Amino acid sequence: MYHKAALLEESVNGLNVRPDGIYVDLTFGGGGHAREILKRMAGGRLIGFDRDVDARANVPEDDRFVFVNHNYRYLLNFLRYHGHEHADGILADLGVSWHEFDASERGFSFRFDSLLDMRMNCRDTRKASDVINESSEEELTRIFRVYGEVENARQLVRLIVEARGKQPILRTGEFLQAIQSCVPKSKEKKYLAQVFQALRIEVNQELEALQEMLRHAVIALRPGGRLVMITYHSLEDRLVKNFLRSGNFEGKVEKDFYGREKRAFELVNRKVIVPTEEEIARNPRVRSAKLRVAERTMEM
Repeated sequence: MYHKAALLEESVNGLNVRPDGIYVDLTFGGGGHAREILKRMAGGRLIGFDRDVDARANVPEDDRFVFVNHNYRYLLNFLRYHGHEHADGILADLGVSWHEFDASERGFSFRFDSLLDMRMNCRDTRKASDVINESSEEELTRIFRVYGEVENARQLVRLIVEARGKQPILRTGEFLQAIQSCVPKSKEKKYLAQVFQALRIEVNQELEALQEMLRHAVIALRPGGRLVMITYHSLEDRLVKNFLRSGNFEGKVEKDFYGREKRAFELVNRKVIVPTEEEIARNPRVRSAKLRVAERTMEM
């Protein structure tokens, strides 16, 4: 099962859909956002990206829709490949789908004992087990500290290194057993979610892909086009917020010779949009979602 489209009305409204426009859904998944966009179009074209081959089963039978089974970091390449120099709107919902979390064999969740995989694209070669067994102690510490914001990252890594020295850690059950002594009992689920998040981000190079996609979005959007981003954790949200406000990931607004601020985007919603209590009640997994909408400026 794929997750229900988060902030559906709010995000698609943010695109300000033109009936004959060119739009890109960078995270097609179950197709919820894509179908709503298509409802508002009369002609035009919608290009949907998803690196997970399983998403192909959700592709609508619609001549206006094109499915691209690749990472969204190649946004610009495929937009041009399909004959479009610019898009009128780009949407990305950065949440991992229920399908991937709930498919026990994919190794995304600590709820199941399965192979430590976590690849969003099963054609990729590097799995979570490779990260755990082959990364240096320093690299593992960085991964858990930066991507998972794990407070006792060094202690966690020492346990991993000790366990893998005896035999490779290949399954989630083996991994959980190896690290159990450093998991705080009072917040076990939150801690494990942070640990697994860190591994998933590293395996799929999520933050690198996000940064590349955002740089491409500046080029891909026509002046006046909209960029709609839904984030779920502080690392990706910080990158998105800084980039929309300043055009870079440090959040430092640059100025031209005359002291005028150089901006690639103007924020449409000054205040971040979050799910209503009603949506959270229907779909608890969206509770941390944040929606930001920005419009491509006429000049930089």
